[in-house]
Amino acid sequence: MANLMYMSRRELLAAAAALTVMSCIPKGLFAAMVKGEMPYRKLGRTGEKVSLIGLGGFHIGKQADEKESIEIIRTAIDNGVNFMDNCWDYNEGKSEVRMGKALQDGYRNKVFLMTKIDGRDRKTAAKQIDESLRRLKTDRIDLMQIHEVIRLSDVEKSFAPAGGLEALLAAKQAGKIRYIGFTGHKSPSIHLKMLETAAKHEFVFDAVQMPLNVMDAHYDSFEKNVLPVALKHNIGILGMKSMGSPYILESNTASPVECLHYAMSLPTSVVITGCDSLVILKQALKAAREFRPFTEQQVAALLSRTTEAALKGKYERYKTSDYFDGTHHHPEWLGPAREKSVL
Repeated sequence: MANLMYMSRRELLAAAAALTVMSCIPKGLFAAMVKGEMPYRKLGRTGEKVSLIGLGGFHIGKQADEKESIEIIRTAIDNGVNFMDNCWDYNEGKSEVRMGKALQDGYRNKVFLMTKIDGRDRKTAAKQIDESLRRLKTDRIDLMQIHEVIRLSDVEKSFAPAGGLEALLAAKQAGKIRYIGFTGHKSPSIHLKMLETAAKHEFVFDAVQMPLNVMDAHYDSFEKNVLPVALKHNIGILGMKSMGSPYILESNTASPVECLHYAMSLPTSVVITGCDSLVILKQALKAAREFRPFTEQQVAALLSRTTEAALKGKYERYKTSDYFDGTHHHPEWLGPAREKSVL
């Protein structure tokens, strides 16, 4: 652990900012944790109980044999993971297809199922919702999210007349989905615009997904800027990219378990982590079962250790490049282009 007496002013400021966010942690969030068991938390205003770790959907579509994917999913569920992450576009639909097969034989009723769509207009979004339902072999999706809100135009199109949100609201009315959220990894300012625009339309999201990790705390930070706003409105917090997908590990400043435990020590409802093998899944399960919230001293020391590496976003490439922007590489997923709308 770094000696706090020798932290620079910049490191102290970063640590203080993170600790201020951590002071917003809802009362009772860490209550009744039993070491060796899977912890569960409330998903914000929904009141749903979700496992501290969620199974990332992208990684369970990468195995050469779908039987391995199914084994990973069912092993996670058998060990207490009830939050399933997915997306319409992951691995060209393969991730949803494999999860749909894994959730047969009674497994569907054991999980809180989340997936995402890219469509920004009502027609495209509705089509993607129905495709996801078919692939996942279910008549309902617990949480459907507007995926990859990474441009201001994504906000505008989602809330425009005949926009994507209309499809989600119609699907909710029809009983196809239960809750509505959104995700993004590019900039906290875009997340804040999404929340501000929702408020103007008298709408509150049930969940919001964002990068939360030891480097985000230093650079263009979702933790500092978005987390307090979402908590104020009791929106469920879905943490992702705890290891930077997984570039933070390449910096040699934090271990996988430290990365997971940092994200878990924030007021996250669930920390979504990619597990492309049973070995990685077991590591995540162990980290959740052995989790104890970081002390202020542990947080300060870890942030001190990661400050220099984090400053230019080198290890958060999803913020600083278009490498991770699926809809940049496939704009057709968003639906047909149209004139810019006025909010």
